Amino acid sequence: MIENIDTIKYVINQFDFKGEFIDVDEFGSGHINKTYIVRFNTPDGEQKYVLQKLNSNVFKNIDELMKNVFFVTSYLRGVIKSYGGDPDRETLHYIKTKDGQRYYTHTDNSYYRAYIFVRDSISFNTADTPEVFKSSGQAFGKFQRLLADFDVDSISETIPHFHDTYWRYENEFLPAVEKNLSGRLDTCITEVEKVKSYSGIMNKLTSMIETGELPIRVTHNDTKLNNVMFDKDSKQCVCVIDLDTVMPGLALFDFGDSVRFGASSAVEDEADLDKVYCKLDYFKAYAEGFLSEAGEAFNQAEKDNLAFASLLMTLECGMRFLTDYINGDTYFKTDYPEHNLVR
Repeated sequence: MIENIDTIKYVINQFDFKGEFIDVDEFGSGHINKTYIVRFNTPDGEQKYVLQKLNSNVFKNIDELMKNVFFVTSYLRGVIKSYGGDPDRETLHYIKTKDGQRYYTHTDNSYYRAYIFVRDSISFNTADTPEVFKSSGQAFGKFQRLLADFDVDSISETIPHFHDTYWRYENEFLPAVEKNLSGRLDTCITEVEKVKSYSGIMNKLTSMIETGELPIRVTHNDTKLNNVMFDKDSKQCVCVIDLDTVMPGLALFDFGDSVRFGASSAVEDEADLDKVYCKLDYFKAYAEGFLSEAGEAFNQAEKDNLAFASLLMTLECGMRFLTDYINGDTYFKTDYPEHNLVR
């Protein structure tokens, strides 16, 4: 049962959807935004749309976020059309409101946006085979390749320091430990000390930006396996979704975050750590897929740091979960009190 169903139906009516409304259901397992599938009847059959309530506690500047999303997807649609591809399958097609806005602001100052559901597609939380993971690598590598000529200065850094691991360590993690707002610090001393032991490697990649060794690119910044849509029959990658964190960054961050999530032997919140390790055959498969699409654009420093980036993104994400646990679970959605600690 959807909470506030009348509000959701009202919001649906604000968008320029085509056809006659059928129904709406909750959808997905994302940590940040609330997502719904909306179904409409059209002369061509059933049309599905994705409606999302954006988390304004996470995304402080919704206007800049949606500008980034529209700029990038509009550019991608143009590139895809230029080689005879299908832009409604190979990238997201966002729907404006009936009055031409990129998103809808409700009376309670909540924010919603919508896009066409990628037809005949599925997503995976874990890769059952290295081939599936390789295909996701191709998807994110293709994302990099198609955006190679995009003007990176035309989009904004909507979440400053998003993958600046050492900045997060100094400005989020250590203050959380010092303040101990939730009173949980005594339950995670071992984990806190483990994070501190890695502080010396946290600024390696950002320092290489400053020296010019690593170039700034348009990056996705949330390259988990479940942000790739696959063809439901062939299981080949179709497109990349969840573009909320598209902004200037390092392609290595994209690569590393994918490996963190997809090469793990278990789900993100597996409590039995004996079941959690990096599957090296999956790492190899992903690297092959990613570089098959983006490799020619990469310099040697980027290629040399693919494995390190995988370690760094795993460390950073774990530190973020631990920070949120210490702060009292104010950022990520949780299902039980220890959920962020388990993650």
